[in-house]
Amino acid sequence: MDLASKEMVEEAYFETVTEALARNESLLTAHKEGVTAAAMLLAAMTGTEEDDARKEVVALDLRPQ
Repeated sequence: MDLASKEMVEEAYFETVTEALARNESLLTAHKEGVTAAAMLLAAMTGTEEDDARKEVVALDLRPQ
């Protein structure tokens, strides 16, 4: 994944996490939603299968802040 794609994926993750936490979701739920959103974005950008995109996002080891 190139740097620009990585930054966009991270932004999608953290935006989604922030929105989930604002709805008083748990950290785990916020993380799951963030991974899903980031994986969907990556899959759309690259044409990668969603499961493969999810693995790439998980490998980034992003966590709610």
